[in-house]
Amino acid sequence: MVFSSLIFLFRFLPVFLLVYYIVPRPLKNLVLFLGSLVFYAWGEPKYTVFVLLSIIVNFYSTKFMAMYDRQYRIRERRICLALILLYDVGMLIFFKYTGFILTNVNTFAGTAIPIPKITLPLGISFYTFQIMSYVIDVYKGNIEVENSILNVGTYLVMFPQLIAGPIVVYKNVAEALHEREITLEGIERGLMTFTLGLGSKVILANNIGNVWSACGEAGFENISTLFAWLGIAAYTLQLYFDFSGYSLMAIGLGEMIGFKFPQNFNFPYIANSVSDFWKRWHITMTDWFRNYIYIPLGGNRNGAVRTYFNMLVVWVITGFWHGADWNFVLWGLYYFVILSVERLFLKKVLDQLHFFSRIYTLLCVMIGWVLFASPSLQEAIVYITRMFTINPGTDFLEYAQSYGILMAAGVVFATPIFSDWYKKHRSNVLVISFMFVVFWYSVYLLTKEIYNPFLYFRF
Repeated sequence: MVFSSLIFLFRFLPVFLLVYYIVPRPLKNLVLFLGSLVFYAWGEPKYTVFVLLSIIVNFYSTKFMAMYDRQYRIRERRICLALILLYDVGMLIFFKYTGFILTNVNTFAGTAIPIPKITLPLGISFYTFQIMSYVIDVYKGNIEVENSILNVGTYLVMFPQLIAGPIVVYKNVAEALHEREITLEGIERGLMTFTLGLGSKVILANNIGNVWSACGEAGFENISTLFAWLGIAAYTLQLYFDFSGYSLMAIGLGEMIGFKFPQNFNFPYIANSVSDFWKRWHITMTDWFRNYIYIPLGGNRNGAVRTYFNMLVVWVITGFWHGADWNFVLWGLYYFVILSVERLFLKKVLDQLHFFSRIYTLLCVMIGWVLFASPSLQEAIVYITRMFTINPGTDFLEYAQSYGILMAAGVVFATPIFSDWYKKHRSNVLVISFMFVVFWYSVYLLTKEIYNPFLYFRF
């Protein structure tokens, strides 16, 4: 089930909220837990068992780990932590990377090992990171071990952010899991935020994405240079509104049920450097990698060589986390190189050249999205070649005329212009009317769509 579906909007959500609001406070976590399982099982019921296994294994093994004194039984705690993480990472590797690993073994070793067809469970990359953060924080003593398996289960499967984030660490919602306040103001604010996300996904992302799809249908090797640039510009906007739209819907739903989820996007396309971009794009993922991989490796505390090695590890893992293919690995290495150059000297230059720095950042990001979005590394190379060689043609004209205004609107909405106006006039009748139109126009568009999954569902 996806947020941008009529089944979710007019069946699941109203029924869930009705039950959730009327049950007494001690039962709300149970309703949220069961409702989230229904939400997840709607599309892939057989994989619900692995989510439940993750809850059971991590809950009891973390309680067992916590029995050992943090100061005097360090070795035992480390063994427990290693075994728990081995299970979590092992499940992720099995489902997500088995095919990739065996394919490359066959390629480089000349073997003929059969490649099993393993379907990737929805949200496994996200919920694995979330439960790992809980285990690691208990190990470090940042939080107390949770004594209620229902609370841990509710944290992990909470449907607003189960499948595609934001990645919520346990300590940020621990208090709300035990005691939270639901107000009419929070429900209204959450509904408005949800509607903004719905419009971002259905009105902007789904339609603008048609330009990128047209490039793929034509074949990357056949498109003109201008069509190549138009296509990647469209994908740049599509991915932003698709993913940030999902995050807004998740944050809005969280507010409606009494949780405050962290901001996940902060207008990344106005960044003045690539390092600034990654402080604004998928913020919860960036924070997770910094707090649970980069800093434990030593961060920037052990000299320049070790710092760049730590960055390399983080970006290789970041690439692999997004997808089991070499183009994702190259995508991670691509950002490692750029961020290293900025760290060495370029960031100081960019800080002095405001207009150039934004053009440079957008160019770097768009090239990165080619690696990210292309079906394979070979096709990514073909596409980038089309962008930077002269290939005349008029194939872009039809799409520029059909989607030019919508893409221009997307550019505006990708800046703080609308957001600043919205925050200032949120209670204004004009804004409320605008949100009403956005919601029902989105519903109208959904009646014409068969299926419109979020792009990040495949990760």
